[in-house]
Amino acid sequence: MSRSTTASPPPAAAESLRGLCGGAVHLPGDPGFDMASSPWNLQVQHHPAAVAYPASPREVADVLRAARGAGLQVAPQGTGHGAAPLDGHLGASVLLHTAGLNELSIDVDTRRARAGAGVLWGDLAEAAGRDGLVGLHPSAPDVGVVGYSIGGGIGWYARRLGLQCHSITAAEVVLADGSVVRASADEEPELFWGLRGGGMPLGVVTALEFQLYPLDTVVAGFLAWDRTRMEQVLPAWAQWTTTAPDAATTSLRLVTAPPMPQIPAELHFRELLVIDGAVLGSDDEAAAILAPLRALRPEFDTVTRVPAPSLVRLHLEPEGPTPGYASSRLMSGLPDDAIAAVLDIAGPGAADGPDITEFRQLGGALHRPNEGAALSSLDGEFLVLGFGLRPDPAEWDEAREQAVRLLDALQPWQNGREYLPMLDERSDTRKAFPPGVHTRLSALRAAVDPDRLFVGPHL
Repeated sequence: MSRSTTASPPPAAAESLRGLCGGAVHLPGDPGFDMASSPWNLQVQHHPAAVAYPASPREVADVLRAARGAGLQVAPQGTGHGAAPLDGHLGASVLLHTAGLNELSIDVDTRRARAGAGVLWGDLAEAAGRDGLVGLHPSAPDVGVVGYSIGGGIGWYARRLGLQCHSITAAEVVLADGSVVRASADEEPELFWGLRGGGMPLGVVTALEFQLYPLDTVVAGFLAWDRTRMEQVLPAWAQWTTTAPDAATTSLRLVTAPPMPQIPAELHFRELLVIDGAVLGSDDEAAAILAPLRALRPEFDTVTRVPAPSLVRLHLEPEGPTPGYASSRLMSGLPDDAIAAVLDIAGPGAADGPDITEFRQLGGALHRPNEGAALSSLDGEFLVLGFGLRPDPAEWDEAREQAVRLLDALQPWQNGREYLPMLDERSDTRKAFPPGVHTRLSALRAAVDPDRLFVGPHL
C-alpha cells in the first residue's frame, strides 16, 4: 500500500469549487482539510485536490459540473471503509463525501427502506428493528448502507437471503453530466443492473431503496476455544459447512481477544478460535444444526436467541476510525492441505500469522444466480481474509506483510475470482466478473461516464 506524507498543492482550478455545498468545501491548507480528507481506515492518507460535502442531489450535480470544468476527477466516498485502493490516486480529484445525504425512511407495508448515501447500517438496523424488520446488513454498524449495498454485501443472512445488492429495488443517481436519474427494473434498467454489485464507478448514488425482511429475533452468538484446539476444530468446522443448511451463516476467526466489555473477562488477551454467526429458524432447529460444533466442547458458548438488530454488532468489529489492512481471496474449499497451511502460518505459537485470520462461509443463496444483477452470484465455498490492526504506524508494513503471507500460502486453493469490496489492494475488475459481464459493465461505464470523470478503486 503506497503512502504519502505531504500533500501536493491543489490545482489552481480547484479554487472554483469554493462556495459550493453551502461552503462545505475544503482545499489543502484550509482548517479542517486533513480531517475532511481522512477516511475510516487511518492507514490511508488521501491528498485530494478538494473535499466536498454535498447535502442534496442538486449539490452533488454542482460539484460534478465544477470538477469537470476544473479538469478534475471525482471520487465519491461514504465512510471510507473501502478507501485503501484509492490511496495515492486522488491528487487530481475531488473527494465527494456523502455524509450529508442522510435521509432514512421505512415503509412497513411494502417492507422497503429508502436510505441516503450518508446513512450507516447501525442506524438503519435500529430503525427497521422497531418494526420487526431487518436489512441484509454487514458485520459492523458504522459501514455505509449505499457503498456496501452496491458493492455486493455479504451479511449474517447471506446463505439464506443472498447478497444485499440483490435486494436493491431502485437507486437515485447523479450521472457524470449532472443529470439526476432513477434506476430500477423499469427505469434505466441497464444502469440498475450495473449498480447491483458491478464495482465500477457509474455515478454518485445519492439514495437506495431496497427490500427488508420480517425478523424480530435470531439465534446468534459465538463459540470459542483456545487456539491450541485449532487442529481439531478448524477441520471439523470445514467439514460441517459442507452439509450445513442455508439457514446457517457463520465465520471462523483466529484472533487475540481484545479487552472489550462484550467479551467475557476470562477471554481477554487470549489466543482464540472463534466461530460466530446466525441460524434462521426455531430454537430446536438451530440447536440441531449447531450440535456438531457444540460436540467439540467450546470453552464459551454465547449462542442464544437475540433481538435481530443486535446482529449488526455480533462480529465485534472496531467502530470509529481505525488503522488497519484487510484483504481477501475466494477459495474453492478447505481440504486437509489447505488446513495444514493455515496451521503453519497462524496456528498456536506461530509468529508470522496475521493479527486476525478469518474464513467466511459462503454457498447457499450466494451460489444461486440472479441475472438481474451484475454480481449475479459469488463463486467459492469460503472467503478468507487476513487482517492487520496496529495502532503504531511503524508496524503497519509488518501487519500488511503478515496478512499477505497468509493469502499467498493459500493460493493453491483459491479459485481466481475476487470479491472487490474486501480488497485493500488495487485489482483488475476482470478478476471479479465473467468475461461477458465485465464487457457489459465496461460498455455501460463508457456510456454513462465517457470522459472518466469518476475515479474507481479498482482498474
